[in-house]
Amino acid sequence: MSDTAKYVADRIELMDVMLKYTKGVDERDLELYRSVFADDVEVVGFGKDVFHGADAWTAYVKQALMQYGATQHMLGPQLATISGDTAHCRTDVQALHYMKDKPTTTLTLWATYLTDMKRIGGTWKIKRHQLVARGTRVQTD
Repeated sequence: MSDTAKYVADRIELMDVMLKYTKGVDERDLELYRSVFADDVEVVGFGKDVFHGADAWTAYVKQALMQYGATQHMLGPQLATISGDTAHCRTDVQALHYMKDKPTTTLTLWATYLTDMKRIGGTWKIKRHQLVARGTRVQTD
């Protein structure tokens, strides 16, 4: 495979990691969601705690999602810098969260994901994931 073809393949795979991330959350497929993380992932920016380990992070997300009905995470174009088997990605996100107990209330989040990935066993995995919140809005219809 040429260097250009490998680069293009890696870019598609990196984007697919984030698409699986959002699909896992929005469809409540936590097995798929867990699969995108390295076992020793570090997650920051989702509240005050720093999460260490994919299982601990996935358990937190499962609990956090209980307050929402439907969610929809929409990703902007991804900017990625690849160096061998590591990559740093910047992905903008707009996430809609419909409150479970107040179905006419929507929380909208605008943010950027800063994500370090590593190729592990031939598959790109998230090693460090940071949420940088840009703004939120709660809307009640």
